Amino acid sequence: MGYLHCCGGLHKCRTFCLAPRQNYVISELDYLKSCPVCGHTVVQLTRVSADNNISVVRKVNKKAIDFFQKLKINILYEIKSTKEVLPRGSFYLNYNEYGVRKKCYSNLSALKIGLTENRDLTTAKTI
Repeated sequence: MGYLHCCGGLHKCRTFCLAPRQNYVISELDYLKSCPVCGHTVVQLTRVSADNNISVVRKVNKKAIDFFQKLKINILYEIKSTKEVLPRGSFYLNYNEYGVRKKCYSNLSALKIGLTENRDLTTAKTI
């Protein structure tokens, strides 16, 4: 899965590997069916030659659909990205940087924030 630039941002798209033609070593086709912002269809063909020269062909909307249909017979396979899962431990340190045990404030009924002393204002003496 690759990314195509459209409407000021990168959007996920499908990536296909094509059979290289002429003197190209690598050919890849990126296909964005519809941009989430503008709704355009975008196709981009990226080729690398034997001399490490990169050529890019980009088509939008009706021309993109025709270009994709034309190159569909040359598609070898779709490139799928694998999601890497990083190892994560379950260790949690209950002490802060000063060596004091962290307090849990999830029990809100135990908090004394906002409580004021109740006074009966009707019994106050007026002068």
